[in-house]
Amino acid sequence: MKKLNIYTVVFSLLVLGGCSDFLETESLSNSTVDNYYKTPEQAYNALVGCYDGVQALWSSGVSFPVASEVLSDNAFGGTGYSDGYGYQLLDEFDKSRSPSDLNMFNNNWIAYYKAIYRCNILLQKLDDVEWGTDADLRNIYEAEARFLRAYMYFDMVRLWGNVPLLTEPSTENLPQATPQEVYAQIAEDLKFATENLEAKSYASQSSSERGRVTKWAAESLIGRVYLYYTGYYGASDLAGVISKTQALAYLEDVIANSGHGLVETYANLWPAASGTNYAKEDNKETVFAIKYTYTSDYTTGNDDGNKWLVMLGMRNYSSYPYGKGWGGVTVNPNLWDAYSSTDTRKAASIISIEDENIAFDQQADQREYTGYYNKKYTPMINLNGESVSAELASELGLNSDFQISQFQDYVVIRYADVLLMAAELGSSSAQNYFDQVRERAYGDDFVQIPITQQSIMNERRLEFAFEGIRYWDLLRQGVDVAANTIAETTQVLNGGVETTKTITASKIQETKGLQQIPNTQVSLSNGVLKQNNGW
Repeated sequence: MKKLNIYTVVFSLLVLGGCSDFLETESLSNSTVDNYYKTPEQAYNALVGCYDGVQALWSSGVSFPVASEVLSDNAFGGTGYSDGYGYQLLDEFDKSRSPSDLNMFNNNWIAYYKAIYRCNILLQKLDDVEWGTDADLRNIYEAEARFLRAYMYFDMVRLWGNVPLLTEPSTENLPQATPQEVYAQIAEDLKFATENLEAKSYASQSSSERGRVTKWAAESLIGRVYLYYTGYYGASDLAGVISKTQALAYLEDVIANSGHGLVETYANLWPAASGTNYAKEDNKETVFAIKYTYTSDYTTGNDDGNKWLVMLGMRNYSSYPYGKGWGGVTVNPNLWDAYSSTDTRKAASIISIEDENIAFDQQADQREYTGYYNKKYTPMINLNGESVSAELASELGLNSDFQISQFQDYVVIRYADVLLMAAELGSSSAQNYFDQVRERAYGDDFVQIPITQQSIMNERRLEFAFEGIRYWDLLRQGVDVAANTIAETTQVLNGGVETTKTITASKIQETKGLQQIPNTQVSLSNGVLKQNNGW
């Protein structure tokens, strides 16, 4: 983490466009940090740059959603039979599986700090803007930037445990903050967001507003952060900033006043599962999502696509509506078996090669083949066998292909999560909230079961499979709980040959569930950064 390596970013990066429909602006090549930030329009352009920074977090490296599933008991590392073993290193928490992979998250580490730098620059310069009649926008823009910063720090502190905490632009070689310090900042940022974002209901938002941070997103994220922090660290409140009563009140506010609700049919939440009934992005259940488009272009360097989604597709094989991908994150059969036959989430979440009569013939090219792939986030093809995303890009005359033009948004928080978090925190309506989620899943086969901590956790696994939630739900129940749940010895097909796959609890316990800080960053810091145990 040598000076200027991570935190410095040229100003032109601050005003990139293309995050989504509302995030469009032009690059201002003659602008600098010193002569910019004078008008509300310039502040808005810089805010767009903050969103764009979040969109670019996983353009390379290992995405947080993908890593979260590999680390959990939902899936194995997978990938190609002749690929490196980096995903097995993650899956088994064992650096000896791929000793040369010392920097799997390096590009992500850099991208997180670049995006945080953008947010910090904007926050520092807001008082330099001549707001005039737009003075009401100042605190709204601050609230959005602080939410995005909090969201990113929450990713980072869960992955690495101890990270440098920057709340203003800096190029200093800073030591890691304590987790409590980072979580306290996250809590303060989210509190500010709840107090300064408009309480617009979902129905009253224009189509151009959807995709931007809302009061409801901030309140919902507080619930998630509270549950993780108090669980993993055994604390009674969120870093001394937010109590259990307050966290629940935020979630109850979302339920009572946001206008969000459950999409009636679970499969309709996901493009590949819904047929012609897709509820589309920004539906009423989406509380917060990271936006992507199909406008990536090799020639211009425009990079707006969901580049990590291709990792999840079937290995080099397409079968309508599923497009080919790289075979990462093969589904653990015990997840398929965990669903009841009457649970509609089963077929909506998982591609079953056998049950869907898919003539998959790439077993020899697939590592850790199980016969199951993720359906929620997968590339798609049309009836002619063409990549949907690449075809759309081609119609715009773009030099693109399916690897960079995937455009499915990553839904970070759904309303179903709000209901289950409120139930877990002891709402007086807990049974009702719990039942709403399950009634949708089972339809006419719904049977009420009592709420317990275990029944909530079981339901969360089935409801949020492949959404980057399960691993953190396990870890917040305690490292030993996570380790013993994830550990297993089973049989998979490597290159078509049955092979024993082993994940040991001791490795997860040794690392405390944390990931390797990129070795390059440790080296550049000249010892200021300390590596996590077990890595």
